[in-house]
Amino acid sequence: MLKLAVLVSGGGTNLQAIMDSIADGRITNAQIVTVISNNKNAYALTRAEKAGIPAQCISPKDYADRDQFNDALLDALIASKADLVVLAGCLVVMPEKIVAHFENRIINIHPALIPSFCGKDYYGLKVHEAVLARGVKVTGATVHFVDKGTDTGPIILQKAVEVRQDDTPGELQQRVMREAEWVIMPQAINLIANGKVRVEDGKVRFL
Repeated sequence: MLKLAVLVSGGGTNLQAIMDSIADGRITNAQIVTVISNNKNAYALTRAEKAGIPAQCISPKDYADRDQFNDALLDALIASKADLVVLAGCLVVMPEKIVAHFENRIINIHPALIPSFCGKDYYGLKVHEAVLARGVKVTGATVHFVDKGTDTGPIILQKAVEVRQDDTPGELQQRVMREAEWVIMPQAINLIANGKVRVEDGKVRFL
């Protein structure tokens, strides 16, 4: 049974998609052992508590410096005995010590088709604003492993979503979540949980 630690910063819609997928059998051989947020007001913590999943806030604001926060987060992840760390709308940049400890065992969902509209400063609504400003006709979402770079790790799954002519950033964000994020994040977890994913030469190979 693959043990998941899910890291969140906000409402937790991707967390909900994972919980629903475990409940209805789209994800097999996996369970969430902890939910951690850097934001004490994140509704994701409430979602977890309602589902009976251990949840806690570990905020940088509660520590003297970033190193102490990073150590506390790493300690919590190790204590949870998680096999896979899932960044599900988590706005905390993973420090190198966590990436190194969980090498090829951290995955992230990004609301665009990497390598487009990714990297530093591309997060949340900013991604969709940039997509509309550029006038592309197709966007989507990407699930990838996390490495030392920003959105540079091996890509696991991608799903395209149509950009409509009169979209607002908020409308596009909602469609990308519904049609892509909530679909491919559970799919990726299920593949990993059932031994179907391997990283070779910096790329994902399906078994």
